[in-house]
This record gives sequence, structure tokens and C-alpha cells, in this order.
Amino acid sequence: MAELAKTIRAVLFDYGGVVCFHPEDQQFADAARDSGLTLEDFILAFWLHRIPYDAGKLTPEEYWREVLTSTGGEFDPARVPIMIQHEISFWLRIDQRILDWSDQLRARGIRTGILSNMPPPLGLHLRGHAGCLEHFDHTTFSFETLSVKPAPEIYHDSLAAIGAQAGETLFLDDRAENVAGAREVGMYSEQFESWEGFLATGLPRYALPAPV
Repeated sequence: MAELAKTIRAVLFDYGGVVCFHPEDQQFADAARDSGLTLEDFILAFWLHRIPYDAGKLTPEEYWREVLTSTGGEFDPARVPIMIQHEISFWLRIDQRILDWSDQLRARGIRTGILSNMPPPLGLHLRGHAGCLEHFDHTTFSFETLSVKPAPEIYHDSLAAIGAQAGETLFLDDRAENVAGAREVGMYSEQFESWEGFLATGLPRYALPAPV
């Protein structure tokens, strides 16, 4: 195991579900109320159009038009800024334990980064507000690269930016298909279900510094 871990020179983190927690049920309920949709319809439409939005192929206005008219209702553009604020707030519950560990890794000479499928409003908000991204050496956001996980291009973009080879990089993501995509390009990758679970079953596979 130590022989494997000697190759790890960089650790990349997904954002939603890893660096930050998933939205709470009440957050989705509040957004559904303001959208004019039922909670079930809102959640379905929210995820249905997410990939082209994250890939930069839909503007925020186009994406929210698709969501808000998903059940055949009239589009009210006044709802869009409200929904964008909900969208941003969904993903601001940062896990400080991840930030602290990233700082610890960097102090030991291990580069860290974020590799995330992400729409423009959230990405621009994170880039414009201190408190998260400064804990990482680089961030790769899908709307800026025009590619999304698990397509190989976005992994290669992130590796080039972080300055590491695939075979010396560990990637943590909460979605199995994105973990598989990372492994396809030669990265080590672990499915992240919780911080506690990663410490118990994921981290021991690598001789990386334990969180303090």
C-alpha cells in the first residue's frame, strides 16, 4: 500500500457532495415553492437539464426557462433571478474538514484542486467570494471548459492545470460514473459518500497525511 501511495502527488475533489454538502430537503422545498412547481416536478426538471447547463451550452435564463415551463406553464422571467439565488444557496454549505485537509496536503507539498461539473452562476459566485477556492491550487469548472464529467477531456484539462500525471493523482467524487471516468484516464479515484466513510475505507489505501 505504501508503494502505491508514493505515486500520489495531487488530490482532486469534486465540489457538490464532497467540498460542500448536498442541499437540504427544505432548500429544495423553498425553491420549488418559488418556482411554481410541485416539489416532485421541480426536482425532476432541475436535474433533467443539468448536464447541458453545466457544460455551458445553456445560459442561466435558458436553463431556468426549461425548468420553469417543464409542466407546460407560462414562462415568467421575473422568477429567474430568484431561482438563481436558490441555485447558489444550495451549494454553499462547505465542509470545513475538506478545506482543512487540503491545506494540510498543500503544506506537505501535495497539490490540490477542485474538478466539478458546475453552472456559471455558482462558479462565478465562488470565484468572486473568499472562503473556499483559496484552499486549493486550481479549480476546473465544467462551464468554463465546455466539457463535463465523465467525459475524458475535463479530467485531462484538470490534470494539465494542476501539473500532475493521471497515475499520480487521486480524485474524490460522490458519483460512481465520475469515479469510473477518472479511472478510465488512469487516475486513482474513490467514491466519496461521507467524510467519515472516506476516512474509514478510502484514505487507508493511500499513504497520505491523515487529517489533524
